[in-house]
Amino acid sequence: MKIYSFPSNNAKDQLFAITRRVQSFNPEDQQSVADILEDIRTHGDTALLRYANRFDSPGLDLTTLQAAAQEFEAAERQVHPDFLKSLDRAASQIELFHRHQSPTSWIDTPRSGTLLGQIVNPVGAAGIYVPGGKSGKTPLVSTVLMCAIPAKIAGVSSIVMATPATPDGTINPHLLVAARRAGVDAVYKVGSAWAIAALAYGTQTIPRCDVIVGPGNIYVTIAKKMVAGTVGIDMVAGPSEILIIADKTSNPEYVAADLLSQAEHDPMASAILVTPFSEVAEQVLKSVYDQLPSLERQDIARQSLERYGAVFVVEDMPAAFELANAIAPEHLELHIASPLEHIGLIRNAGAVFMGSFTPEPVGDYIAGPNHVLPTAGTARFSSALSVDHFIKKTSLLHYSETAFRKEAPDILRLANIEGLGAHARSVAVRLKK
Repeated sequence: MKIYSFPSNNAKDQLFAITRRVQSFNPEDQQSVADILEDIRTHGDTALLRYANRFDSPGLDLTTLQAAAQEFEAAERQVHPDFLKSLDRAASQIELFHRHQSPTSWIDTPRSGTLLGQIVNPVGAAGIYVPGGKSGKTPLVSTVLMCAIPAKIAGVSSIVMATPATPDGTINPHLLVAARRAGVDAVYKVGSAWAIAALAYGTQTIPRCDVIVGPGNIYVTIAKKMVAGTVGIDMVAGPSEILIIADKTSNPEYVAADLLSQAEHDPMASAILVTPFSEVAEQVLKSVYDQLPSLERQDIARQSLERYGAVFVVEDMPAAFELANAIAPEHLELHIASPLEHIGLIRNAGAVFMGSFTPEPVGDYIAGPNHVLPTAGTARFSSALSVDHFIKKTSLLHYSETAFRKEAPDILRLANIEGLGAHARSVAVRLKK
């Protein structure tokens, strides 16, 4: 990780490397996933169990494919009461935030004789994918909450979850407790691309879903990309990233710790500091390398920092925000005095964390806003996972005869210009006396 004066040729080269990094899908992986999707689509449960037995749990069968009621009950007894307390706080705050996103149907009469409007309805069924987390040893509880709660608030009537079983055919109890708390209706013990296929196409056991959300490995990502259009998906997620804007009021140790919190995710992750102050850049960089040896995942973090990390020293604060907007980071942290005074400068970011005591993990787990965020610059045109991902909007139109006759000439003119004679005829036939 180096310090660059921005703009400069070296800085632009590193910025190019960061912003053009992609999670590449080689042809072999894509073909493998395509074969799996077709296998599940054609053979349903038979193929699903074949993959689940081979890669996850050898003893799984149709009677144990879905987590049973007694498994949920046992899970409640297995988890610590303090976990239940933390889970409830996180779930309650996520619910509170996402309730503000609930859209409503509306009707308007903008012109005499016309009625226009929009009906808002939830999708019928949503599928939540939750990765295995080191064979159940690191259960991604926050993923369950962030994906299922917005679906529940949207009014989705069937919410199912797919997650790979451990080798003995069980699911980590923390995941089961979180699923029940978030309103998940059923949990299926399948993972990877075959789980995405089952959710997209349906099998004899797993119902077909209308929307699939949730993170996963490269095979899950490819599968979601391939089934998009058959079903809705949240996004094609890329490597994690953070960009921090800091001034002289920032704490270098805090800034360094936050950069490392994303660098440890993946060798493809990106951690960037932007500051107008050279002394801040030097202090933070020193703290990064002071803290790095103490990390359990230091090798991953080091690779990430060396390949896709950077400290950019810019002319002033407006230039810092201009650079941030160009990068469009997943996570944008503002370690600056009076961050609220600068939010008008932000155009492209997945989520913005303001102040020294709002590190990115606050948003990952408990604050309330969704942690499923656009990556790889896609914050230029997309948003965090929300209630909107689980609803659809239907337009309403009504014209009286008078209103129709008033606007018919314009409709005819536009239809004829486009060469659509039958469109024009459907209007003209109504103009006959």
